[in-house]
Amino acid sequence: MSALRFLLPGVIPLEDFQATSIKAQQVAPGILMLVGLGGNIGVSYGKDATFMIDGQFGPLSEKILDSITEYTDHPVQFLLNTHWHLDHVAANEELAQRGITIMAHEEVRTRMNTDQVLPAFGCTVPAFPSIALPRVTFTEDLHFHWNDEIIEIFHAPGAHTDGDVMVHFHKANVIQMSDIYFNGMYPLIDVDCGGSIDGMIQAVEEVLSRCDEQTKIIPGHGDLSDPSELEAYRDMMVIARDTISSLIDQGKSLQDILDSKPTSALDADWGQGVLEPDGFVQHIYASIIQPS
Repeated sequence: MSALRFLLPGVIPLEDFQATSIKAQQVAPGILMLVGLGGNIGVSYGKDATFMIDGQFGPLSEKILDSITEYTDHPVQFLLNTHWHLDHVAANEELAQRGITIMAHEEVRTRMNTDQVLPAFGCTVPAFPSIALPRVTFTEDLHFHWNDEIIEIFHAPGAHTDGDVMVHFHKANVIQMSDIYFNGMYPLIDVDCGGSIDGMIQAVEEVLSRCDEQTKIIPGHGDLSDPSELEAYRDMMVIARDTISSLIDQGKSLQDILDSKPTSALDADWGQGVLEPDGFVQHIYASIIQPS
């Protein structure tokens, strides 16, 4: 699956949306994970209005909202964008028209408000219309006391992008990591927009420091996870970074490094997802030689 499918408007055909079903998984009491097309969605529901984390694509909004009504009749009041990539924010316009308040880190609104040139992907993502922009922005961490839950939203600077946030449901012992965690696959690191391999590793370490053995982890892509799987993901990134960094220190060019297949020992386990091995190597290389 090409990463461009989730970065460029109009790349995904309407038939794909029509064929997509939304699968809801109960993660903990009052917490759902929704899987459809694009980044996984988190939902907090209960006595207050429903709080949704990421929204995928506009053509899926009706299906997504319908899936939530199977668990609660309280409407969605808040939508948090964890970062600016289309498979997380492309439904903003549709959801804003329904009266849902959209919030995000300030860097997300900044990215969405201007054309984003992405040399690593050979494309430009045009600025979003005004109605799709987050109306509430923040630069510091936030706490919502909502649905009998303490929902902590915390920034992970310079990880997947420069505006990523993660969400800790303290009482439920659930953490939503969005695209800082691609479970079982190599992650996309948007170096052009402030992401870095070191930031990714640091963000994972932050989450692991919050976990116990019972913690459930909602990734941006892939199945519901746990700390042991997240540790394996962290170890994979450390090995890949250190291997590629060593080759750069030896004076190897990007092509030399690609030809040497530095992730070959990892590819069978991690190279079958959104990003192919060469793409992952290129992201790490760019992150090291052009740190955010």
